[in-house]
Amino acid sequence: MANILIVDDSSTMRKIISRSLRQAGLAVDEIYEAGDGIEGLSVLASGKPVTLILSDINMPNMDGLEFIKQVRANGNAVPIVMITTEGGEEILKEAIASGASDSIKKPFTPDQLQEKLGGLI
Repeated sequence: MANILIVDDSSTMRKIISRSLRQAGLAVDEIYEAGDGIEGLSVLASGKPVTLILSDINMPNMDGLEFIKQVRANGNAVPIVMITTEGGEEILKEAIASGASDSIKKPFTPDQLQEKLGGLI
């Protein structure tokens, strides 16, 4: 069972992602939420058993790119998938180069989540 950390500044989007994960039939145990990269880092620092991170790119305080860099700098190898409205290939390339495993564009369907995340959890 996967324990997933969703990092997105929109509480509505976090709820949509949570619901979609369950609709996709993925083996999800716990879902943790964070409103930005700083909150995301504190969830990880708390020792919660996170097995997958889904993160937005555009967030206040600490954006998704900086969040990835911080997670990797701490030696954490947990898979990180970016969920973003960013159409720009450059920013997604930077995310992958910084340590992201993959990306999913909003809006997405439960089937797309199953396809992208099925092999990670």
